[in-house]
Amino acid sequence: MTTDQYLIFDGHLDLAMNAMEWNRDLTRTVEEIREREAGMTDKPDRGRGTVSFSAMRNGRVGLCMATQIARYVKKGNTLPGWHSQQQAWAMTQAQLAWYKTMEEAGELTPVTDVKSLEAHLEKWKKPGEYEPIGYVLSLEGADSIVNLGYVEKAFDLGLRAIGPAHYGPGVYAQGTDASGGLGEKGRALLKKMEELGIILDATHLCDDSFWEAMDVYHGPVWASHNNCRSIVPHHRQFSDEQLRELIGRGAVIGAVLDAWMMVPGWVRGVSTPESAGVNLEVLADHIDHVCQLAGNALHAGIGSDLDGAFGTEQCPADLHTIADLQKLPAILRKRGYTEKDIEGIMGGNWIRFLRKTWQGGAAL
Repeated sequence: MTTDQYLIFDGHLDLAMNAMEWNRDLTRTVEEIREREAGMTDKPDRGRGTVSFSAMRNGRVGLCMATQIARYVKKGNTLPGWHSQQQAWAMTQAQLAWYKTMEEAGELTPVTDVKSLEAHLEKWKKPGEYEPIGYVLSLEGADSIVNLGYVEKAFDLGLRAIGPAHYGPGVYAQGTDASGGLGEKGRALLKKMEELGIILDATHLCDDSFWEAMDVYHGPVWASHNNCRSIVPHHRQFSDEQLRELIGRGAVIGAVLDAWMMVPGWVRGVSTPESAGVNLEVLADHIDHVCQLAGNALHAGIGSDLDGAFGTEQCPADLHTIADLQKLPAILRKRGYTEKDIEGIMGGNWIRFLRKTWQGGAAL
């Protein structure tokens, strides 16, 4: 690890999901994790993971939004998930327990307010080999919120951002591959989030729920891992109109490295990163599109989603581990981005957003 690398703030990593559901020991190297998974076929990305704590440190990924995720599925819903909201909540608490054990092991440190953010940044000015990685706790899909009292419980436990939906229909919003608005429960959730200063993560909201959320929620909003619909014409990506709305709200949009969201025409299980031309240049295309819409580089970031149920079989061909995100600055530099722009895209924009959000007193 070198100290001349950019500090990276990754806007979306499913660390606890990998630990608790994929049974990956992230204290091992990527190579060790792959070796242990050799021959396993229960998940399509077995033996192809890209994330570990050492890989994050090698790439100076010193901060991230780290998720809790547990879907509740009603009878007849074919998506994988839990059969009650209480079970989903319990799963998120198991994930939280893992984060806490990683804190005790010196691997992670929670970032929940301006004081902890600034203290962490100070440590990473000259990071050591075993410097703890900072994480902001985020909930991907709000199904595990049994009732609004659980929002306050989660906030007290460190939760600082909520994406109301994930894939399919949800309790509080409609997500990817679904349609419809928030409904009474969703509007009440957003009101409670606004009261507590919890960040709204617009990622995965279907178009109807997105626009209703923009109407009723007046607090801080970002999109932790979203690409551009003008490049990949699918409703999982945001349209230019949606991106402009987010930019106008001061949001940061994290570019995601899942291949099917990077290029059009990807066929799962058939396409390969090489055959589809998926590389970090394509990621830069999505980042550049956000910057062109904004007229500046203040709203673009990285929300890699690496190892979010996919590995090297479905991510940029020139990325072996998450450390290879350090290849992106050279690509952006060739496109005319200044060092200040690149610093912002690699992490500074997320940091500025959190400073602005938390300096008002929320989460202190």
